[in-house]
Amino acid sequence: MDRNIQTRRDFIAKTGAIGAAAAGGALFTQETSAAGRDHTKRRICIFTKHLQWMDYKEAADAAKEIGFDGVDIPVRPGGHVLPGKALDDLPRAVEAFRSAGLEVCMITTAINGVDSPHAEAILKTMRELEIPYYRMGYYHYDKEVGIAKSLDNLVPKVKELADMNRQYGVHGAYQNHSGAYLGAPIWDIWYLMRAVDPRWIGCQYDIRHNTVEGGLSWKVDLELIAPWIRTTVIKDFKWGQVDGKWKVVNTFIDEGMVDFDTYYGEIKRLGVGGPISMHFEYPHEKERSFVTPLFKKDLERLRAHIRKAGLS
Repeated sequence: MDRNIQTRRDFIAKTGAIGAAAAGGALFTQETSAAGRDHTKRRICIFTKHLQWMDYKEAADAAKEIGFDGVDIPVRPGGHVLPGKALDDLPRAVEAFRSAGLEVCMITTAINGVDSPHAEAILKTMRELEIPYYRMGYYHYDKEVGIAKSLDNLVPKVKELADMNRQYGVHGAYQNHSGAYLGAPIWDIWYLMRAVDPRWIGCQYDIRHNTVEGGLSWKVDLELIAPWIRTTVIKDFKWGQVDGKWKVVNTFIDEGMVDFDTYYGEIKRLGVGGPISMHFEYPHEKERSFVTPLFKKDLERLRAHIRKAGLS
């Protein structure tokens, strides 16, 4: 048993060293963590949910072939790494992706409080592997107390989680998700985060979901939450009729309603940076030869917008 633990520690040390070299050799401490690094660096990462039917090495090879800078690994129930196995499997996943020359930009979790299952073990492993960012799990309104009281009740929970993030030198981010989710209105997230240090907790801003909810007012929302943004999400959509009802239909980049040129102009004006997690929610076959050209087309279109804005 002790020999297995030592082996795992040696392995984490090795993969952490790879990450430190990629980051300029900095040690992952509170001073040089997500808070201390240059979060304006704009790397485009694939959310490996879309490659999850592959093993880690296959997924790494595919992501590299498509042209991504790095990956966003789901470490959540049903994810590429299961939370209860993160201590062993996350280092293996990280080694596979880093060996392919990819950066592990962030992970996606179900953590939304210090009492979330496996939360501390995951954050500790993140620190050891030098993964600076994670996406949080979602909150929901408590119908028994109403919307306003639901928000008030969550403020201490958010502060506790920010304190734990600070302890491990990582940043947790809450994604704005359209629909009945708490945080679909950006003002929810601002209300929860307004009194906490944005180095440790904030918003993973999703322009697609904000456009669904905010229509033409998304620029106001973005400006409000900008100080708390360290990571962003990219995908596109349009409204369409499905079985006679208006619904959100996911599309390729530039074939939907997201105004990417205006968005990246605002991103530049507000000084928002950090890694970008790219999602592909439109239907696609789970076959590498099928997804490679699709994802590559979307990636090239996104890079064109970033270059046009002078952000590359």
